[in-house]
Amino acid sequence: MARICEDLLFPLNRPADEEGCHWKGGAVATPAGFTGAYATFTEAGWTALTADPEFGGAGLPKLLGFAMEEMVSAANLSFSTYPLLTAGAVNALARHGSPELRARFLPNMVQGVWSGTMCLTEPQCGTDLGLITTRAAPRDGGSYRIDGTKIFVTSGEHDLTENIIHLVLARLPGAPTGTHGISLFLVPKFLVGDEGAPAERNGVVCSSIEKKMGIQGSSTCVLNFEGAVGYLVGEPNRGVRCMFTMMNDARLGVGMQGLGLAQVAYHNAREYARIRLQGRALRGPAFPEQPADPLIVHPDVRRMLLRTKCMVEGMRALAYWVGYHLDLSEHHPDPAARQEGADLVALMTPIVKAFFTDQGFEAANLCVQIHGGHGYIRETGVEQYVRDSRIAQIWEGTNGVQALDLVGRKLPMHNGRLLRRFFHPVAEFLDAHADDPHLGELVALEAKAFGRLQQATATIAERSLRDPEEAGAVATDYLRLFALTAVGFMWLRMAEKARDRLVEAGALPGKIRGGGSSAGVPAATAIADPAPAIVSERNVAFYQAKLTTARFFFTKVLPETSGLLATIMTGAAPVMALDAADF
Repeated sequence: MARICEDLLFPLNRPADEEGCHWKGGAVATPAGFTGAYATFTEAGWTALTADPEFGGAGLPKLLGFAMEEMVSAANLSFSTYPLLTAGAVNALARHGSPELRARFLPNMVQGVWSGTMCLTEPQCGTDLGLITTRAAPRDGGSYRIDGTKIFVTSGEHDLTENIIHLVLARLPGAPTGTHGISLFLVPKFLVGDEGAPAERNGVVCSSIEKKMGIQGSSTCVLNFEGAVGYLVGEPNRGVRCMFTMMNDARLGVGMQGLGLAQVAYHNAREYARIRLQGRALRGPAFPEQPADPLIVHPDVRRMLLRTKCMVEGMRALAYWVGYHLDLSEHHPDPAARQEGADLVALMTPIVKAFFTDQGFEAANLCVQIHGGHGYIRETGVEQYVRDSRIAQIWEGTNGVQALDLVGRKLPMHNGRLLRRFFHPVAEFLDAHADDPHLGELVALEAKAFGRLQQATATIAERSLRDPEEAGAVATDYLRLFALTAVGFMWLRMAEKARDRLVEAGALPGKIRGGGSSAGVPAATAIADPAPAIVSERNVAFYQAKLTTARFFFTKVLPETSGLLATIMTGAAPVMALDAADF
């Protein structure tokens, strides 16, 4: 995957941004090089990585899929949208489709021969799916006639695959109003013949593609369904529930897009700061043999770099922790452990989607800032990361909607059971490490943030019973407070591992804590560390850098939770008091 990303996808990133997609007569051509890259990507088996072996997948852990999505997104975000949407469609169809639909469509989708989309948004409605007007009428033979228009359909038309499988939300005759009357349908670009190959063209046409701020290599389409043949997926009027399978997968994937963009922005900023000569260090010349010192000697540049570094590494740990629990939720032999994993994934999905994409955009902006004027011009290519990263905060449910999902659905769900999946392992870790001679300072700072999160949670729960706007007005602040605390928990666990390795190497005095299972991992599935290896000099520097970066996070970033709590405690009044006419 690293070779594909470095040698194939990344070199296409800027040319694809310059060229964009081409629409003509209902057909879309992707930028030069995309068709060959996609063929290489699929032939190497990457679209099948985590899919069910029953349909030709490799059946590998979802955790590996998270790593793949981060890398592909960092290399070429536009390209990443094509397999990401297909993977989501595969999961939705595998979970809700009939055996006939699964057998007919999934093998080619898993292999990447066919791709997938989700068709939700219409000209008159976006997040409020209850307003959709696309219609579905029964036809002879068990199929349905689909009529309507969908907009903002990512990869809705392109030249990478021989067929495109659209998952479309539509209303059946006599269906209830609102979201309770929406059904999900599979609508292929080409109908599939008895032999399983594409046959005649279906009644779905791309009438245009959008001119966008970023992701120019990703085709964003307006699709017109005119008498198209569709097949019901799941039960009638339960389409939103079925589609949420795909949307939740996509939200985690979009979170990985934010992480990938933050990572590549950091790499660019770091390398530029190392080579760009600008002024002298405040303490005096750091490199007197040169006409000036590199940017990286300056405190404010280091502040921006360290902030991005600590967020990238902390978010990656959090993402992989969530990915691990996603695998537990699907494959653990103990039903209780599966439920615990599912609960944690459900709780953390809006946090991963919203916080990671916010940080991706912030990292891209800091990258431009570090480059100065050279970041603002097209030549260096880093301004593209700002434009590309902005969409991730919007699609698959805006980040404000994610915050509302967290406070409105996830917090009260099952009488707070989801919250306990996070709160309990954090509390246990803090109690167990409060007196740690190497980590005690960091543990104390995390404990303060955790206390703020607990206080904010209780306050929101109590106030929202009287007025739902109380939760809505502080939802974004609460999600950020939760995310920073969660990243802090990850940094504590990374600091613990780094401390243990440095003790092994004799670089730190003390003993390694032993016994028990890893925090947040069921005892039955805790993974024991391999036999300690000799820690090389290079690895000593690596682990020391981990501890130094952790200290920056806890002392320079995590204190933001104090201000977030203060804004949460002020409630809804400052937000809702101004009359609409006075804005």
